Amino acid sequence: MATPLSAAKTLSALKTEGLTVHEHAGWKTHNRDSATGKSFGPVIGVLIHHTAGHGDKELCYKGRSDLPGPLCHSWLGKTDGLWMIGHGRANHAGLVDLDVLNALREEKPLPHDDQANADGNDCLYGLEIENLGDGKDPYPDAQYRNAVLWAAALCRAHGWTEKSVAGHKEVQPGKIDPSFDMDDFRADVKKQLATTVGKSTPGKPLPGTATKPRVDLSRLVKAAKTDPGAKQGHVSYMAGTNLAEAALVKLGYLSKTYAGDGSFGTTTVAAYAKWQHHLGYSGADANGIPGKISLGKLGDKTGLFSVVA
Repeated sequence: MATPLSAAKTLSALKTEGLTVHEHAGWKTHNRDSATGKSFGPVIGVLIHHTAGHGDKELCYKGRSDLPGPLCHSWLGKTDGLWMIGHGRANHAGLVDLDVLNALREEKPLPHDDQANADGNDCLYGLEIENLGDGKDPYPDAQYRNAVLWAAALCRAHGWTEKSVAGHKEVQPGKIDPSFDMDDFRADVKKQLATTVGKSTPGKPLPGTATKPRVDLSRLVKAAKTDPGAKQGHVSYMAGTNLAEAALVKLGYLSKTYAGDGSFGTTTVAAYAKWQHHLGYSGADANGIPGKISLGKLGDKTGLFSVVA
């Protein structure tokens, strides 16, 4: 645990890491501390989000009628660069899994987020990255690189490793952001932390950086076996299911009407079976339950995801 950086030290850390930083008017005093009666800190890590929209810097600053701003500490645009949005407590994390917070604090592997029993706004810095988050909207190399620099800067300032970095989808059940793979992102933060600060090149992509999201085969198989027989709208693995459905829609095996709800239901199973038949499978091998080869080919064919078994 650590005391949150002052506004001046935050700016210094980000700029030293190699970032060009823009400052929204009023950001240094824009927070939810007084309104909630809860101060920000001690801090234990950084949280990465996607905005699920475009042109949403002002939304992140002002918030919504049901969720006042700031909605993050920094906003990272596709072409507009990095902007400071708030300093102090921000409405970005919400209720998260206490076990995951404890793992971040101790820099241990993150457990599965199956509860929402702790306030993440108390202790996590938040970055919102401008992106639709549908698995198809790309992250420009410069934008992704700057996200890595942002996370590395805060980790470096506090003496943390990449293990203090998490995605919203890793701390709060049901969230899917960000729509890139967090293991890849942490690996890139680790590479950045191994460099000498002041020598980074903003906008230069890291060699071998993989921004394509990954689908966990075992979790998707469980969803395909569980969701059809469960209550209508049951969701076992939202992020992976949505990516698989988007791929099936792209290839014409599934109507867009039935995609994007996170549920691997009977219609999705039937659509996946058609994909398996297309690959030459039959019988029990074309039952609509994803396999490593068929899922890998689906991701490769559409370019939407890679597979981790």
